Amino acid sequence: MDTVRDIFLVLIPMLMSLTVHEYWHARSALWLGDDTAYMQGRLTLNPVAHIDLFGTILLPILFLWSNSNFFFGWAKPVPVNPVRFVRLFNGRRVTMSTGMMITAAAGPLSNLAFGFLAFGAFRLLVAAGVHSEVTLTMLQYLVGINYILAVFNLVPLPPLDGSKVLAGFLPRRFQGWFDYLEANTFVSFILLIALLRTGVLGHVMGPVRTFLFTATNAFYDLFLP
Repeated sequence: MDTVRDIFLVLIPMLMSLTVHEYWHARSALWLGDDTAYMQGRLTLNPVAHIDLFGTILLPILFLWSNSNFFFGWAKPVPVNPVRFVRLFNGRRVTMSTGMMITAAAGPLSNLAFGFLAFGAFRLLVAAGVHSEVTLTMLQYLVGINYILAVFNLVPLPPLDGSKVLAGFLPRRFQGWFDYLEANTFVSFILLIALLRTGVLGHVMGPVRTFLFTATNAFYDLFLP
């Protein structure tokens, strides 16, 4: 990145994307009956409620300022208490594992939807002849960051959402690995950094992100010039 302006062109979409992600964790938990996040003021689209000073601000600025090809950041996790899930499906109370799977999946799914809508806004503005570099660039980052967040968070390693989604499908005898990583977040974090630094994760995420861009563009081609 060359300037402070360029850094803000990335940080603002990133903060918006993380806020939407955490909001929908809180919203889905409340829908299931757990008001923990709501009572702590986390059921809001106000970014201030979700900022982790180091993970949301300082670390991303460090990566961007150093022109690093490696980029990483996070928001303050939304608290979820699965014991409080009371939602009924077909007359049966949702199980804790199913409830956690739903609340975990809500974050990445919200990023997919946000990225899709941002892509549509970009295409509409271009079709309308809008040439604001700042606006169009920010929308491009908004699409890219949301799609990356959606794919990245589905990696099945704690504390990422993918581990809770996968755990909801696994038989109980296979969940010991996830329980261990949940209890030893340092080990999980080292594994995650290793996958990122070695490029293994990039080889998986890259094609998926390309598919999302291509599919979204093809969809809007049907309706927009």
